[in-house]
Amino acid sequence: MVSSPETYRRHRFPIEVVEHCVWLYFRFALSYRNVEEIMAKRGVQLTYETVRKWCQKFGTLYAARLRRKRPTFGSKWHLDEVFIRINGTQHYLWRAVDQHGVTIDILVQPKRDRWAALRFFGKLLRTAGCKPRVIVTDKLRSYAAAKRCILPEVEHRQSRYLNNRAENSHQPTRVQERQQKHFRSPEHAQRFLSLFASLNAAFCLRRHLTSARLYRQRLKHAFCQWHTTALAAALP
Repeated sequence: MVSSPETYRRHRFPIEVVEHCVWLYFRFALSYRNVEEIMAKRGVQLTYETVRKWCQKFGTLYAARLRRKRPTFGSKWHLDEVFIRINGTQHYLWRAVDQHGVTIDILVQPKRDRWAALRFFGKLLRTAGCKPRVIVTDKLRSYAAAKRCILPEVEHRQSRYLNNRAENSHQPTRVQERQQKHFRSPEHAQRFLSLFASLNAAFCLRRHLTSARLYRQRLKHAFCQWHTTALAAALP
């Protein structure tokens, strides 16, 4: 790693070190102590508590800037919900992805009834800024009830077999949930998973659908975008 002379205000480590730690934590299923050990191998001596503070502070800044740069979402939305256990209490993680697998938004809620679906639909429309052409869900009746209220003109397809794209998008969340030994609170789960989805969106390159040359070009562009975002966060 080549050190950069630029640092954040009141931080002694170069921007490159900070951004690399944040990238490691949110990109892979690593703990703060894992990141500390990786950086020690590279000759950077810091504590896991420092990594935690960087992830909480700069993760939010990076995610906000990356959201402003993300492309327009597709017109076909896949919606799904999965249960997560928080302090022994069952909650539901609602997630929507477009036809390209890009996460539109998530919402952690204690229930999966009609009112929960209405809140989720409203959040999706605020995030996307537009309505979809078609939505694909499983056969949970809450989706149909909420859709009749908010999106009556949108086509709705209900099938457990058509919604694999949304169901597969939960897999990284499960990995992170096990790594963190479950989430401490609904607010913690909502905050972390929102950052996780936003910071990983630039690196979801669908490697299996592209050639090696094109994949390397896209990966190089993703790293360039990430570094530009980190530098922009240093500006007042």
